[in-house]
Amino acid sequence: MISHPSCGFHEVGDDHPESPNRLHAINDQLIASRLDAIIDKQQATQATKEQLYLAHDKAYVDSVFASVPEQGIVELAPDTQLGPRSLEAALYAAGANVMAVDLVMQGKAQQAFCAVRPPGHHAEYAKAMGFCFFNNIAVAAHYAMAQYGLERIAVIDFDVHHGNGTENIFFDDERVLFCSSFESPFFPYNMGPGNEHILNLPMPAGTYGDEFMQAIGDKWLPKIDAFAPQLILISAGFDSHYEDDMGHFNLVETDFHWLSAELKKLAVKHCDNKIVATLEGGYALNALGRSVIAHIKGIME
Repeated sequence: MISHPSCGFHEVGDDHPESPNRLHAINDQLIASRLDAIIDKQQATQATKEQLYLAHDKAYVDSVFASVPEQGIVELAPDTQLGPRSLEAALYAAGANVMAVDLVMQGKAQQAFCAVRPPGHHAEYAKAMGFCFFNNIAVAAHYAMAQYGLERIAVIDFDVHHGNGTENIFFDDERVLFCSSFESPFFPYNMGPGNEHILNLPMPAGTYGDEFMQAIGDKWLPKIDAFAPQLILISAGFDSHYEDDMGHFNLVETDFHWLSAELKKLAVKHCDNKIVATLEGGYALNALGRSVIAHIKGIME
């Protein structure tokens, strides 16, 4: 697992759902589950501007750097605020994903989970959105292609909100198969039309695990199998848990474990078990901690 203390320094208000307590909840459950004793934990390094430029418009990245306030809050979008140490946290979040790619591609780890914040999957090529400044998973994918010459990467996003930023960045890039499941209609209300390598899976409020698993089994797993990815990247959002009031799905920990285990099977088959996952949503703290444990176990076992 890769994280950094600075990921806790992004603070934009005590009542904001995307709070440092999310990482505390995950750490507490790691200890309670005893996974803490058997997984390797590493501190992230910061992403460089050059690495961010791989996935984002240079002028946009530079504008985020230039917008950091000495005190108070700067609003980059109606739902995305930048505090004095938010950029620091965001650089470690993206950097954790770069480090994770290096670890799995160099054979130093088979799977990596990035316990980081702020999240990233709503950040578009040149736009902050939905609590997200930089698209962590897109930075990881672009880095893997640039540094290791990969030509087929599967990006799986099971957050309750559509990964619009990731779709925006990879819409014209057939090297990336992007699969996003989400509640619809729901934020961000801008699902693209999809194409051969963008597999949107909108589902209604109230969706239960059996419906979720059936849809993924029918529509995603055969496509991922046929794509034969050289690396699997996961935007792991847990706000589709029934306890999380940021969405209206009814998933439970076993649903996350099932999907993670299915992706693990495909990773074993096609890419020597190489998986990098990064935290996206998940705001009901107890449910988040339990769900992350279920996910980690699914990709490890």
